[in-house]
Amino acid sequence: MNIKSNSIEELETLCGDIREEILRVVSKNGGHLSSTLGATELIVAMHKVFDSKKDPFIFDVSHQSYAHKLLTDRWEEFDTLRQFNGLCGYTKPSESEDDYFVAGHSSTSISLGVGAAKAIALKSEQDSRIPVVMIGDGSMTAGMVYEALNELGDRKYPMIIILNDNEMSIAKPIGALSRMLSSAMAGPFYQKFKKNTENFVDNFGDGAHYIAKRMEEGLKLITPGIMFEEMGIDYIGPIDGHNMKSLVETLELAKGLGKPVIVHCQTLKGKGYEIAEGKEEKWHGVSPFDLESGTSSKKSSAKSATQIFTEALMHLAIKNEKIVGATAAMPSGTGMSELMETYPDRFWDVAIAEQHAVTSMSALAKEGFKPFCTIYSTFLQRGYDQVIHDTCLMDLPVVFALDRAGIVGEDGETHQGVFDISFLRAIPNMTLFAPRDEKSFHQSMAFAAEYQHPCSLRYPRGSFTETELPESIPFELAKSQLLRSNKSDVLFIGYGNGVGRAYETSKLLDEEVSILDLRFVKPLDKEMLRNLATKHKKWFVFSDSSKMGGVGSAILEFLADENIIDISLTSFEYEDEFITHGNTLLVEESLGLLPEQLSQRVKETL
Repeated sequence: MNIKSNSIEELETLCGDIREEILRVVSKNGGHLSSTLGATELIVAMHKVFDSKKDPFIFDVSHQSYAHKLLTDRWEEFDTLRQFNGLCGYTKPSESEDDYFVAGHSSTSISLGVGAAKAIALKSEQDSRIPVVMIGDGSMTAGMVYEALNELGDRKYPMIIILNDNEMSIAKPIGALSRMLSSAMAGPFYQKFKKNTENFVDNFGDGAHYIAKRMEEGLKLITPGIMFEEMGIDYIGPIDGHNMKSLVETLELAKGLGKPVIVHCQTLKGKGYEIAEGKEEKWHGVSPFDLESGTSSKKSSAKSATQIFTEALMHLAIKNEKIVGATAAMPSGTGMSELMETYPDRFWDVAIAEQHAVTSMSALAKEGFKPFCTIYSTFLQRGYDQVIHDTCLMDLPVVFALDRAGIVGEDGETHQGVFDISFLRAIPNMTLFAPRDEKSFHQSMAFAAEYQHPCSLRYPRGSFTETELPESIPFELAKSQLLRSNKSDVLFIGYGNGVGRAYETSKLLDEEVSILDLRFVKPLDKEMLRNLATKHKKWFVFSDSSKMGGVGSAILEFLADENIIDISLTSFEYEDEFITHGNTLLVEESLGLLPEQLSQRVKETL
């Protein structure tokens, strides 16, 4: 869609149309809502002033990029948003040439912009291309942003950074004088005056430089941009992120400066949908809902694993005041909200800062507390060095509670929780275990609360696989639970949510099979595995995790170490590829992981 010739009034009408389409599709499919509604004018203005065919459009996290998708020839496909084989909920270059980079995790955008700016400079394309970054104020809490800003301020590559401030968390304007000055600094007169002043004082030595610098600093003390200016990056704003005329004029101005510029825009989350307007976290990402009432269309009677985690941790925290915890900007998503409200001095949201979460909890562990570091599986990847260096090297008793382990559905490749077993199992002093249902979850949490070494437990998005499983027994280090034993040559080994899948698969076979709940993948229950190796020669592994370095790999390593060579092992873990987005059942079906498919694969193997 070419909007270069559109008038301001036409652009404003277009924003309304875009919001209507986003609301229609997200209410049907689910997705990110409040942030993408709030960013609509910003994105339309970006497309008015810049060219996504040649200028790198870089969206931080990119969950707010729905308007960008609609403006780049995907309006007809937008109904398929987040659906299996449909449009991705994030930017994806394989989907459109207008999507510069894959993005699903936060705070990468400015680093990408700096890299793109370097490439543009090396190719001598500064006159025709400029990176345009959009980053939300929440993403500014991560250290990677400041690493990038530090270099950008030093190198001075031309680049536009649009700071989408939808909670005023960077700075609050101080009264009418600040608003007047910010407006003036966003205008062409101030920028031209600043440029002319710089040229003038260059001819009059250090004294003139000093006086000019002091005058400018005096003005900026009552504006929110001083931090960025001190880093060597020009700052414009704050401006109204819903005023199309102001946005277009400001972006045109910033584009012409030929230097790195931060354009600070204040927006309203959920803009245009009154029910969602404001700061309610529940409207950040939503399941299908009724547009008129705002009530969720998706009802589930099964208790989610996250709810069980909250109940278990609350039960432990009531009894033990040494139990503390942290989450990284996902208090409701990880079930920590209730604990933060009940014990605000013991449970914290540290913002989008997984590295800080891990290291700060490690210090609490050293001081005698029992920290639960509660992070999505996919986001713990961001704190991997800290898990090694600050937790495991010191052998500190931090519990890593990994929500969203396994396939997470519509969020897709950037969010699938498939790698945690593989990357944690390699770390000395780390213990890995997983519950299979509600009762075993409470038991695993009780074990974790008493365990005096680093450990990690994983659990799925939504509920555990619903099936009738034998009664769980208390967790003991490196102890599995044999759920069914018979004379069959076949042994099903389940780990975590994979136990339920193993049970459901076994119901579809013509013969009874033995079933083991492995419970611990590190350390393994070697005594149990040695005993089972004498009775069953065909082993099948069920786990919602990557095959490479996963549960099957751990068992094969054990068999090799024990010189047990007569076991045939088949793992039903995920292959070495990134897993697409879509309804979880459809994704699992595409991977051949539904019980009906697995039972057929077992029969073929036998």
